[in-house]
Amino acid sequence: MSFEPLKNSLNKKFYQAFFNSWRKLDVNFNQTQMENSIFDEEWDSLELKERTRRLTEKIDAQLPDGFFEATELLIQITEDLAKSGEKIGSYEYFFIPDYIEVFGKNYFNESLNAIKAITQFITCEFAIRPFLVDKPEQVMKYMLVLSKHPHENVRRFSSEGCRPKLPWGMALKSLIKNPSPILPILENLKADKSLFVRKSVANNLNDISKDHPELVIETAKRWQNKNEHTQWIIKHACRTLLKQGNAVAMKLFGYANNKDLLIKPLKLNTPKIKLGEILDFEFSLENKSTSNQLVRIEYGLYFLKASGKRNRKVFKLSERALESGQQILLNKKHTIKEISTRRYYLGEHRLSIIVNGIEVEQTNFILN
Repeated sequence: MSFEPLKNSLNKKFYQAFFNSWRKLDVNFNQTQMENSIFDEEWDSLELKERTRRLTEKIDAQLPDGFFEATELLIQITEDLAKSGEKIGSYEYFFIPDYIEVFGKNYFNESLNAIKAITQFITCEFAIRPFLVDKPEQVMKYMLVLSKHPHENVRRFSSEGCRPKLPWGMALKSLIKNPSPILPILENLKADKSLFVRKSVANNLNDISKDHPELVIETAKRWQNKNEHTQWIIKHACRTLLKQGNAVAMKLFGYANNKDLLIKPLKLNTPKIKLGEILDFEFSLENKSTSNQLVRIEYGLYFLKASGKRNRKVFKLSERALESGQQILLNKKHTIKEISTRRYYLGEHRLSIIVNGIEVEQTNFILN
């Protein structure tokens, strides 16, 4: 099965709506000149980020000279696109906040105001990060104010923009070292009515947990049982700690003590497989205690590396309450297929079963 590269959605046809709104708002806009400068003979060879940056740089040629005037026009175009029903929140429009990141370095207040307006339509968590690095105290105070904004996209931005380890974004080293300035923002959002916002809060805390597990556990304890929205956040925020088998996190969410659980031997139905085939395994789990037990069941795949060492990746299998004396049979089929983030090496790999954060069974399989 072949997939169309994401970069191909950034094309002349897609951006007709943007150009139409620009022409409507600016009689001096020369669409032909703009298209020729962007979609030249090099365009096909450019990757996704390169295409975004090309758009960023080329629109500057026809925007007003002053940064404030230029961003005001971009805001007007953005609002016009939204009114016309265009779905402008997708990555194809990332060049608009990218314009602020590239050209707004010397216009701090104007940039922050433009970001607040544009992030209501196109997320600006990448654009804010250079400003956070340059003036962390001022920006974090501003983000704290935005955490009480009436628009959910702006509230979400106040959290997402300061995530210490935002995927695809610039790492915020000062906040990785000391995440305490983030916490007042998350406190304001911990019971937000918007799931979009709550997901960002959980992801922010999950980022923090990778370097400061005690701080996240302390926060989770303080927030626990406040309301269903907050409860969802702390469970999602502790997902890395739970995958790591952190004993305090396990206890916090009520997972059972393994001493009352009987794990029957792991049966591997496919001890030898080829790339693209299915790893098939099963085992049973019985609650031997006199009370119900909450169990978290995962499995780990120790993928062989070029060095000959193995690297474990944990996958969730099930989470449930077992009644006293209840026994369940679990079967899993995991396809070992090529993905962009992993290279497979032929040889002996390992499968493990993890119950409440503790590995209880292991066996090896061969990838031919």
